[in-house]
Amino acid sequence: MLDDITRRIHDAERAANRAEGSVTLIAVSKVQPDARVREVLKQGHRIFGENYVQEAQGKWPAFREAYPDTELHMIGPLQTNKAKPAMQLFDAIHTLDRPSLAQRLARLAQEEGRCPDLFVQVNTGAEPQKAGILPADADAFIADARALDLPVVGLMCIPPDAEDPAPHFAMLADIASRNGLHNLSMGMSGDFEIAIAHGATHVRVGSALFGARSY
Repeated sequence: MLDDITRRIHDAERAANRAEGSVTLIAVSKVQPDARVREVLKQGHRIFGENYVQEAQGKWPAFREAYPDTELHMIGPLQTNKAKPAMQLFDAIHTLDRPSLAQRLARLAQEEGRCPDLFVQVNTGAEPQKAGILPADADAFIADARALDLPVVGLMCIPPDAEDPAPHFAMLADIASRNGLHNLSMGMSGDFEIAIAHGATHVRVGSALFGARSY
């Protein structure tokens, strides 16, 4: 599975006239059995994504002891009261989505003396049930986060299920460009090649890599 996903990413990079290796694969290991995760680690992959702080706390300390060069990305909604363990556990958080979380992370960064790389989540479809900053508010929110000395490195989005993702990826790329941000976390198992065509630097692939989840 890993070889197939890697090949497809490289094919998409070439099709978009981008350098091979310009896209980072985040292997989304949420709710996956340890055996599947271990198999991908054994194949040499080291960048993983988790949705839940508590699940990651239970799963990753042992894996990281065996594979200390592993990089862990938080890609699910982050509750403010879980911000401290998230900051200690993750190398990047892709779901900075509201002022209260930005303020909490800024205070913790001062206390801890470090902060993971942060991606602002943009609700490109303006879906009321979905987290994220509305596109019209993104520029001001990015400026506010930077004013808090937060290390905002990019943007993230999850397009609406029933819509063509391409316009949403294009919108995110446009917001990033005008704000001088170079990282775009967009594209999942069903649409990562389209995301790469629109400039994705990080794609989040779970079921296509590990197989279907069993909840």
